[in-house]
Amino acid sequence: MRAFVALPISDEVADGLERLQRRLGFGRPAPRDNLHLTLAFLDDQPEVTLEALHYELSALQAQPFTVILAGLGVFGTAVHVPAVENPALEAVQDKVVTACRRSGITLPRRRFRPHVTIARLGKGQSPPPLRADLSDFLLPPMQVTGLALYQSTLHPTGARHDILADYPL
Repeated sequence: MRAFVALPISDEVADGLERLQRRLGFGRPAPRDNLHLTLAFLDDQPEVTLEALHYELSALQAQPFTVILAGLGVFGTAVHVPAVENPALEAVQDKVVTACRRSGITLPRRRFRPHVTIARLGKGQSPPPLRADLSDFLLPPMQVTGLALYQSTLHPTGARHDILADYPL
């Protein structure tokens, strides 16, 4: 099963991201239900491994914290809004990575660049220069009170993400 661990996006922030998507003018907007901040992409995993991860994530302890999403960027085909540097977010991501490893999941070693993907560029499509009024876009602070394990199902029109389990902080 293709899966990932992420922070769900609050309704208030999702509303702001949808306003930004409408103003963007390029790319294929991500559906509201697919908006999230990925902590660890797990790729395809057997159910038994995801069950082990479920128990590890259930034991994860951290305090709620606030995330601020601001600005606009593009890497690869993803148009995204980055998260402002945040030690609490990085600490939770480290705990998620540890939980994954304890469950037998090998994750690629990558620098954590927290963001929410809001649109995808088509094959061979290059983004236009980012307008100044979009690059300094600021959303309301988002209170993070939990994380979730998601299933990602690929379809011809894009991926569909479904929450398998929630983990309160």
